[in-house]
Amino acid sequence: MNVLLDTHTFLWFVWDDAQLSQTAKDAITDPNNRKLVSVASIWEIAIKISLQKLDLGMPYLPFMRSQMAINLFEILPLTLEHGAEISRLPFHHRDPFDRLMIAQSMSERIPIVSADSAFDAYSIKRIW
Repeated sequence: MNVLLDTHTFLWFVWDDAQLSQTAKDAITDPNNRKLVSVASIWEIAIKISLQKLDLGMPYLPFMRSQMAINLFEILPLTLEHGAEISRLPFHHRDPFDRLMIAQSMSERIPIVSADSAFDAYSIKRIW
């Protein structure tokens, strides 16, 4: 199964944060699952660093490269189909990063691993 990690899920997993649910951790560590990180998360992390709202403890690029490789995470790029899905999304959720991930989840028909219950307003599967 493919799973899409929300930004906080990605960070909590790589930091072994206790806020990550066991169900989420199991989905990420399952060797049969393909773990995807949205381009939206890459963008969100970089923006939060530039705004000094996030500190990775090391420079962005080596952190991201190493964590993506160590954990066998793959980047889910933005496609025209994802953009089309975003254009049709109702505004239950206004965060642009989350809206892109919701659209990707809907378009690709993959669940999102996220603690954000606001995602439940959309026709997606949320794992938590």
